[in-house]
Amino acid sequence: MSVPNVVREYRTQGDGYQNLKLQSAALSKPRATEVTIKIHAVSLQFRDLMVSKGIYPQQKSDIVPCSDGAGEIVALGQEVKGWKVGDRVCPNFALDHIHGDVTKEILSTGLGGHTDGVLREYVNVPVHSLVRIPEHLSYEEGSTLPCAALTAYNACHGPVPLKAGDYVLILGTGGVSIFGAQIALASGATVIITSSSDEKLQVAKNLGVQHIINYKKNVKWDEEVLNITGGRGVDHIIEVGGPNTMLKCINAVRYAGWIHVIGFVSGGDNGIPVALAILKAITFRGILIGSVKQFEDMNRLLTAHKIRPVVDKVFSFEEATEAYAYLESQKHIGKVVIKLA
Repeated sequence: MSVPNVVREYRTQGDGYQNLKLQSAALSKPRATEVTIKIHAVSLQFRDLMVSKGIYPQQKSDIVPCSDGAGEIVALGQEVKGWKVGDRVCPNFALDHIHGDVTKEILSTGLGGHTDGVLREYVNVPVHSLVRIPEHLSYEEGSTLPCAALTAYNACHGPVPLKAGDYVLILGTGGVSIFGAQIALASGATVIITSSSDEKLQVAKNLGVQHIINYKKNVKWDEEVLNITGGRGVDHIIEVGGPNTMLKCINAVRYAGWIHVIGFVSGGDNGIPVALAILKAITFRGILIGSVKQFEDMNRLLTAHKIRPVVDKVFSFEEATEAYAYLESQKHIGKVVIKLA
């Protein structure tokens, strides 16, 4: 397979996604333990909006954005074993997070934030970062897995995995939230999901979600969660709202339950109330994506249940700024994808 010496890539200076620059760059040959991937599709995260605005913590300047890409191997380093040209793969979000807990050093290998990402036609990555795309998924669907899907899986199947019969509360209908619902349902949980849109809630209902709550129509949604669970509260919460939703989540979770802290899309600056956390014996767990090992475990679950990601809209490579704008509008349900090939 012919591999070009010059490829196209986007770069951001942190001055807004409207100023993303599409430019040409040299492509080097893969090092001994690297592979070259031809990127077919890239999916966007809330984090990508932060990077484009220069507000992601400790982000690299003049960076190729985006962490989540899917493609095919087109070249192998001389010491690479177990992989071949044509294999369909995703690099892990943090290239060096192979297994176990995240570290500061691992964090520094996060694609699209601390090191150049995947919004480009070809990329060289270390072979230890690779995960095979499930056979039943397209490249567009595969591109949604490294961040949103793996984050949701890590929340659902972390140190104390949810079990059949558990109640899981999920805030919102974005990428992580929809994956959280799909994974929790496949694991036998009863799922409650919130949104401000009846249309989005209906999509969740169509996926099999048992209980839906419009939080604009029912501002006491935490009380409704307690009603659904017979006053006990939910076992797990996938918390993407942040400070402005935390108090209601504390009310909605059961004693000794888990709140998986993933995002802060609702804003606010309130801290976690320590007294309430102690009195209910709540475990708060910050989620920072996951490892290659967890990615592989997740893919087995997706394959066993033939779970397909919910892709809302696909944009062309040349329409990257429009894709960012659509993500920022929060009109999407599930994932926004950029198709390259």
